[in-house]
Amino acid sequence: MAVPELLHALLTAAGPSGHEEEPARVWREAAAAFADVSADTLGTTFARVTGASPGAGTLALVGHIDEIGVTITNVEENGLLSFTTVGGIAAETLLGQRIELLGRNGRLPGAISRKRLPPEQIRDRPRPELTDLHIDIGATSREQAEELVRIGDVGVWNGSPVELPNDRLMSRSLDNRLGAYVALEAARRVAEAGDAQVDVVAVAAVQEEIGLYGARAAAFGLDPQVAIAIDVTPSTDYPGGDPKRAGRIDVGAGAMIARGPTLNKHVGERLAEAADAEGIPHAFEVYTRTTSTDADELHFTRAGIPTGLISVPTRYVHSPNELCALADVESAVRLVAAFARRLPAELSFTR
Repeated sequence: MAVPELLHALLTAAGPSGHEEEPARVWREAAAAFADVSADTLGTTFARVTGASPGAGTLALVGHIDEIGVTITNVEENGLLSFTTVGGIAAETLLGQRIELLGRNGRLPGAISRKRLPPEQIRDRPRPELTDLHIDIGATSREQAEELVRIGDVGVWNGSPVELPNDRLMSRSLDNRLGAYVALEAARRVAEAGDAQVDVVAVAAVQEEIGLYGARAAAFGLDPQVAIAIDVTPSTDYPGGDPKRAGRIDVGAGAMIARGPTLNKHVGERLAEAADAEGIPHAFEVYTRTTSTDADELHFTRAGIPTGLISVPTRYVHSPNELCALADVESAVRLVAAFARRLPAELSFTR
């Protein structure tokens, strides 16, 4: 299965939290071919497909479009750059990585390295702290570096999409360009079918990685009657994964349907029914508190929005080499579209 053109374009666009303009532009251009496109002041984008029953309500399909990254905090006299992270990145994951900064004149390559330590100190402290690291862009002085970058400029690591055997895709920013892609592609298929009773709005939400902020504002503004959050979920099929904690989450198993106290039971059941009826590969994952996804904000916005969560099993989340199965992405698209098309004009999710 080849990587869809839109997904490839989203994965190669750089857009850390608060700087999502590039992937948002790609998403908006694709959405304009079949939906009414709008945006809010945070940068979240909406693609509305009008349903067949006027006034029947709205289904929101929410995938966040931001990614984790770094931001420059200081320029040293020798031209090296101090930085901190945007979103959750472990220091040891950054060490030795190439980086692309969004500088004054466009993308600027650099490398993340550790300060030089005697061998005995490295043995005593094998895991680096963030303050041990710096970015080298080849500048030889503060003045030269400041011609290229400013304090507050952001960057992402270099992790271009690579197709692997057995239908696997490896890339940075699968978290969560996958969700943004699934939301839009599902909405496109709903528009193509033309039989949805409710309005279906795909949402490319911003700033999830730093606090779920885009989804909170989007849900308040849209006030949908039901919502589906779409994200990645760490798989359990590599060393350290434990299916006893939250269920068996295997790459290649299909779309994951989440169950838990913050997720609406009726929505979850209808997702499972749609998957069974249409033969869509799927499995279940379990949460006992919050989900650490946009679903956590959607479900208690305003007077409460009945919310479901669909995830794509992913290995090595929050690294430059996140890995998924393209078949699972397709299963998620099919499931979200099937749920939207089967949703009746009049339906109560009251518990």
